[in-house]
Amino acid sequence: MADDLLELGLRLSWKQCLVLAALVAVGLQVVAHLVVPTGPVGGVGALGWFIGRQFAGTAARLSSYVIPPILVIAAAVSAFRARQAVTLYEGSRTGGSQAVASLTWAEFERLVGEWFRRQGYEVQETGGAAPDGGVDLVLRQGSDRYLVQCKHWKVERVGASVVRELNGVVAARKAAGGFVVTSGAFTAEAEAFAKACSVTLVDGKALRASIGRAEVPGSSPQAAIQAVASPSCPKCGSSMVRRVAKQGAYAGREFWGCSGYPKCRGTHA
Repeated sequence: MADDLLELGLRLSWKQCLVLAALVAVGLQVVAHLVVPTGPVGGVGALGWFIGRQFAGTAARLSSYVIPPILVIAAAVSAFRARQAVTLYEGSRTGGSQAVASLTWAEFERLVGEWFRRQGYEVQETGGAAPDGGVDLVLRQGSDRYLVQCKHWKVERVGASVVRELNGVVAARKAAGGFVVTSGAFTAEAEAFAKACSVTLVDGKALRASIGRAEVPGSSPQAAIQAVASPSCPKCGSSMVRRVAKQGAYAGREFWGCSGYPKCRGTHA
């Protein structure tokens, strides 16, 4: 039970954990005082009621010495992880590709979580190695929820099966979309599959480039993610945005169009 409670606490921010610890401590003390039996005991039924209330009061008092401290420990660990994430982010900004490549898978997840935070998302870690349908992070932006899978693969390219799996989880959980973030690269099949579903791919090169740039105050989360996930214009090198053809043989189909349109008319399938 203690492990489960600690795991629950680690899914919250350290501030949320401390608030929850205080509420639980107060609540358990109130319950302990409310259920303390008073007055004389008469009859077998009354004796049973007396014993039950005595047991409930004792359990509440003992729990008040166990549950809040565990939540405080979880808050301390969450605060340490948050600080570590900032340190990893700043180290990756100055250390380049080698700094990202040298991270462990857990550190890479925290780095990605911090990157999304700086794009304006609320980030929840799902518990590290705990099985969670292939989801490492849960993002929230207003009422929308996004699922993230991190792949700290140094050699092998991330294939379409990974994207397909996350897309299925996104649909099953009715999330607004998903992200697969890797320290390496994606196969052509993965990129093709992602274009037809609600999963956005962010490779290591794009991630490192984004971390290396200073954040733009006031930029929207979706605009920042779009700038990273989109390809560069083959004509001018600017970032590209998704558009839908309105006429011609390809009317109704999506394509990448240069963000500098109409000055630049570069396209990408």
